[in-house]
Amino acid sequence: MNTHLVNDNPLRNFGPYSLVTGVLLILLGTLGVLSPGIASLGTVVFFSWLLIFGGILWAIHTYRYDSRSVMNWLKPVLLLSVGGLMLVYPVTGVATLGLLLAIYLLMDAVSSFVLAQSIHPAPGWGWMAFNGVISALLAALFLIGWPATSVWLVGLYVSISLIFDGWALVSIGWVLRKGMQG
Repeated sequence: MNTHLVNDNPLRNFGPYSLVTGVLLILLGTLGVLSPGIASLGTVVFFSWLLIFGGILWAIHTYRYDSRSVMNWLKPVLLLSVGGLMLVYPVTGVATLGLLLAIYLLMDAVSSFVLAQSIHPAPGWGWMAFNGVISALLAALFLIGWPATSVWLVGLYVSISLIFDGWALVSIGWVLRKGMQG
């Protein structure tokens, strides 16, 4: 008889909020699938503004604490420049994000496999492993058509990933909720 020890600590981190978060991710992902071009541009604009605000914060920090060092100004200038260029050239920004997205999806796949292994054989572990497989497939498919198809693939893949992340959370949250009631 093969007995597996289950580490309950990772499961304690899932709660009722997992169901709500999962449903919201599914809804956001569905909206993105329905309009992938808009989702791609929205992703680039959001990311661009994150870089710009990060650059502003680093510039303020550099100004207040060590404004005389040229080296300290490199990071805020780089953040502001890249963010600004992505806003001015959003299609190139989408292609750039496409490559970064492929890397993210590969990392998401690995983290999903690690989480699935850490909660195995508890209920729901298979869904997290399935989420990892989907993320790995999306990364591979994305790299095949890059950069030509980036304009619609970025939004589509972000949306699909959100949907599967949402279903994984809903599935685990639902199973755990049923287990707590029963």
